[in-house]
Amino acid sequence: MSLSSILSADAIDSAIKDCQAPDSFCPKKFFQICGLTKKSPQDVKKVFGILDNDASGFIEEDELKFFLQRFVPGARVLTDKETKAFLSAADDDSDGKIGAEEFQAMVLS
Repeated sequence: MSLSSILSADAIDSAIKDCQAPDSFCPKKFFQICGLTKKSPQDVKKVFGILDNDASGFIEEDELKFFLQRFVPGARVLTDKETKAFLSAADDDSDGKIGAEEFQAMVLS
């Protein structure tokens, strides 16, 4: 399954263009622009599964760094500052990784 089977390619492109400059990525804004915030909890979990590159059940910091590239292969890598901010915003239990429920809560809240 690909992200474009859940989200429109145009919406993904708009979201990527919005955060092209280093340190301009805001997860909440990205999720709104790409249309993920309007999707069902089931679709959000499917997206989580795609983003969980190693299928560990969590999105770790090294996977977050390449977050934008999971949407568009040529997109930039997140800066360390953006990666850490994203992780701290979603990691409710402070275990250093984002679980499916934490991801869903961040996207849909």
